[in-house]
Amino acid sequence: MKILVIGSGGREHALVWKIKQSSLVKEIFCAPGNAGIAKLAKCVLIDTSDIPGLLKFVSENKIDLTVVGPEAPLVAGIVDEFQKYGFKIFGPTKAAAQLEASKIFAKEFMMGHKIPVADFQVFDDTQKALHFLQVLREADYPLVIKADGLAAGKGVVICRSLEQAKQTIEEMIEKKIFNDAGSRVIIEECLKGDEVSMLAISDGEDFVLLDSSQDHKRIFDEDMGPNTGGMGAYSPTPFVSKELHKEIASRIIEPIIQGMKEEGTPFKGILYAGLMLTATGPYVLEFNVRFGDPETQVLLPRLKNDLVAIMLASCQGDLSTIRLEWDPRPCVCVVVSSGGYPGSYEAGKEIFGLNSQFNEKDTIIFHSGTKNVNGKTVTSGGRVLGVTSLGDTMDEAIKKAYAAVEHIHFERCFFRRDIGVKALRRIHV
Repeated sequence: MKILVIGSGGREHALVWKIKQSSLVKEIFCAPGNAGIAKLAKCVLIDTSDIPGLLKFVSENKIDLTVVGPEAPLVAGIVDEFQKYGFKIFGPTKAAAQLEASKIFAKEFMMGHKIPVADFQVFDDTQKALHFLQVLREADYPLVIKADGLAAGKGVVICRSLEQAKQTIEEMIEKKIFNDAGSRVIIEECLKGDEVSMLAISDGEDFVLLDSSQDHKRIFDEDMGPNTGGMGAYSPTPFVSKELHKEIASRIIEPIIQGMKEEGTPFKGILYAGLMLTATGPYVLEFNVRFGDPETQVLLPRLKNDLVAIMLASCQGDLSTIRLEWDPRPCVCVVVSSGGYPGSYEAGKEIFGLNSQFNEKDTIIFHSGTKNVNGKTVTSGGRVLGVTSLGDTMDEAIKKAYAAVEHIHFERCFFRRDIGVKALRRIHV
């Protein structure tokens, strides 16, 4: 088969890396790719938003399967366009992608299908939102304010005071820091517990639920500072037992898949549920309709199955025959970012140490924001690399990942130093 992967981040590098291992695959292309992906696939300079250009490429190169990495093309309807011309593509339709495109749509859908979700209010008017905030009690804080639309993982703010909440509302609705994505906002209760990422692959009828992982969204150690696209992850999480895994499948994933089917928008592809494990059970924080980043970087090295076979089964309505197998070893990914991220940062910094001969076995460097310039690998984004290691224990996986990080350097590089520590605390209780 010929495969096209759409995207240029660490998630797409991990997808290409895993797809490369499939006996079903002859050739891999990636649009537009990055410096790391270029070592495994042929990168083609087509933007992820250029659906006509991608269609033309798939047609001219006789691509057998297209895999969509980022959310924006899915929300724009790339699956609908490809299917119109008979091309096989892994991902949900534009209608099904509303689960990520609109947090309000997702919330209302969950309420209608009795899926556990935090209490919330929706506003598109600054004054009405501010009036609502004024009548809240001090005990109602912290609360969460979310932009309705796509905001690259940065549209969620945990507000610990009235002043912070007012500022957030004004920035989203009035100043439009997320453009039209923040023209409507959700104000919701702040749930307490352990966060976990659970990804399922669906064929519109059946689904398989992947193993658990945990993302680290905040920029600084101990979950301080603003949200980012993700500063690291690990898998599996020690607080998701087999029983809880089954409960998540039956209480959350199955009602979503069946509900979407009943409403005439069957969901095919990846359904990513960001959950809060509260004292009364799992609640949904948000849905995404694509592989997570950096969760993909810690899940795929543990997945023993042929990923291409699973994606084909999803496209063809064949998932009922799939049984997932997992490497029991934990996996940890530490994201190395540009200084200043998630705010403004400088690109074009040469990256040193990528060719170091790591002593650590089972360590993979997934590229995210990188490109090749005059024979040198330089930074081109906020999140630059995902240094990923498998270990016999969580502690070993963490140590191996950080040992590899120490070999890598570029001007103003930054990374969290506590990725996976939450897991260790739970394991050693």
